[in-house]
Amino acid sequence: MDAETFFPVGNTGYALIQAAEAKQVCGSCSVVAACLDWALTMGETGIWGGKTEEERKSLKRSLQRRARAETAVV
Repeated sequence: MDAETFFPVGNTGYALIQAAEAKQVCGSCSVVAACLDWALTMGETGIWGGKTEEERKSLKRSLQRRARAETAVV
């Protein structure tokens, strides 16, 4: 598989196919969780940890909201 598969340009057509192919590879990877953690910390572009950049941004916002809510409860 070409490394470019993990860096689709755009969010339509062929880019969606590339993203799906990359996610499929991530689905069978033994370091997918560590990869996702790294990408969340570093703010990388492309498919990392089985997630697109937009999916990771959404996940990061959710994690931040949860952390704030847990802090407020204490």
